[in-house]
Amino acid sequence: MDTLYWALIIILFVIAFIGLVYPIIPSVLFVAGGFILYGIFFSFEPFNWLFWVIQGLFVLLLFGADYITNLIGVKKFGGSKAGIWGSTIGILVGPFVIPVFGIIIGPFLGAFLAELAVHKKGWKEAAKIGFGSVIGFISSVVTKGIIQAVMIVYFIIVVL
Repeated sequence: MDTLYWALIIILFVIAFIGLVYPIIPSVLFVAGGFILYGIFFSFEPFNWLFWVIQGLFVLLLFGADYITNLIGVKKFGGSKAGIWGSTIGILVGPFVIPVFGIIIGPFLGAFLAELAVHKKGWKEAAKIGFGSVIGFISSVVTKGIIQAVMIVYFIIVVL
């Protein structure tokens, strides 16, 4: 039975990493779900207050990393709030409209079209901002992937 329990916990962690590429999936909930399943299946005893404080700080870091990397990516390339919103919408919609490539094309098109429509920027400048949104998104995925991996490694250290 232990193998089944661990398989379910690992599946939740894998879904959390899939959520890095499909932002509609709330990755942090699946990581936390893995911790909670461990507690239900085995024991909550290894999870003292320090464990929850550290994991809570990592969760805050995850949210901060997501927002800041997208903001920096768009702003550094001259984008506005409209570009940030467009990029965010593109990140959420892109993978569903254009499977596989939508994760890159979505934020680019979102920022590009938002800058064209709202701020009447030229094609060249809007494309530069769209490129910045993709850089921001990729940076976000890498950063959040590292943070999630650290959260899971810390969990494994605590429970083993």
